[in-house]
Amino acid sequence: MRKVILSLVLVLSTSTFFAQSVFDKFDGQDDIATVIVNKKMFSLLSKMEVKDKETQQYVNLIKKLDNLKVFVTSSDKKADEMKAVSEKYIKTASLEELMRVTEKGKSVKIFVKSGSTESQIRELMMFVEGGPKDESVLMSLTGDFDLNELSILTDKMNLPGGAELKKASKAKSK
Repeated sequence: MRKVILSLVLVLSTSTFFAQSVFDKFDGQDDIATVIVNKKMFSLLSKMEVKDKETQQYVNLIKKLDNLKVFVTSSDKKADEMKAVSEKYIKTASLEELMRVTEKGKSVKIFVKSGSTESQIRELMMFVEGGPKDESVLMSLTGDFDLNELSILTDKMNLPGGAELKKASKAKSK
């Protein structure tokens, strides 16, 4: 029994470590723009005073978030590298596909790791593969949040791929 528990702890801790570091290789690369927001920043943001309902919804959401990583590139080589890393991560992290859209040479794929309910999400990963002369975007978001709340986050933070996330949250809530 002790071996089973130790094995389980080891597997869970290595997959958590992998999730935190797999995309970090893109941070600081010349051809990749990076936005990383950690739990501490979300904690600080959640303490701001708000007066309107929409901003209050935003504050309620960011209290539930742990990490946000966004990587954007126009380089085909870097985009191919981001795609390969994300495809490998999808398999190892057991993410399930939420949505896929292909239009005019642009491909958007959104994957999630579900939480305790149908709409609860523990992790969301989105990869937008740009068409010719477009940017490719890799986004990873972790926490314990409701998919329906994401449109608020994308509006307030003006995130790349925000329109696709809005569509995903509407599709999942139906």
